[in-house]
Amino acid sequence: MAVDPSARVHPSAVVEAGARIGPNCQIGPFSVIGPEVVLGEGVEVKSHAVVTGVTEIGAETVIFPFACVGEVPQDLKFAGERTRLIVGARCRIREGATLNAGTAGGGGVTQVGDDCLFMTGAHVGHDARVGNGVIMANQAAVAGHCVIGDNVIIGGLSGIHQFVRIGRGAIIGAVTMVTNDVMPHGLVQAPRGALEGLNLVGLKRRGVPRAEITALRAAYQMLAQGEGSFLDRARRLADETESAHVREITDFILAASDRSFLKPQ
Repeated sequence: MAVDPSARVHPSAVVEAGARIGPNCQIGPFSVIGPEVVLGEGVEVKSHAVVTGVTEIGAETVIFPFACVGEVPQDLKFAGERTRLIVGARCRIREGATLNAGTAGGGGVTQVGDDCLFMTGAHVGHDARVGNGVIMANQAAVAGHCVIGDNVIIGGLSGIHQFVRIGRGAIIGAVTMVTNDVMPHGLVQAPRGALEGLNLVGLKRRGVPRAEITALRAAYQMLAQGEGSFLDRARRLADETESAHVREITDFILAASDRSFLKPQ
């Protein structure tokens, strides 16, 4: 066990031999830190939280009571292989949230970026890749192998089906089931997940120039109503656009995927 002298560990906490606790960490009462856990500088693990497995937690992340971080995946194919969970800096993992390690069949790593918020009861499944600045509201769940882009918001009680990709800046409304890929900056809602437009509020909040937003709106209309198949429209749009944000959408649509797409209505 390597505990930095500046770290504060409550006497009732269990820090197993082999764990590495960085400078200025705080380990609260009745929490458990496993033998292969690495906590970066300034990490706070509040009371009754569990951090286990081969898990790395980035600097200044806070893990709230009864969260379980780094446990084995909820996958019947998992046979005890050595897999990992990596969580970035300044994340907030709220009460009862669960983040699972990867599986050998899925690459062996579950990866979470910086500045994410996982609200009460949120779940990140095995081998998922979650970008920076992602917000998952209460009881939202991301299944195994999903790819969630930067600045995505997933509403409360929503579920993301395994292998689904959600592009950067998209927003998923509450109580929504998403079974198909969501293009960057998309707005998805309704019980079975329908693409109903662009996340214009998010684009404006992030300071995207008006010209780029106008280009995105025109691109959306072309994808919805243009000639040919959805992929044909995306290819034509990729050839014609000069907008970096529109190019991001076409690159996403034309990339390889295990799922089909939610298409503009």
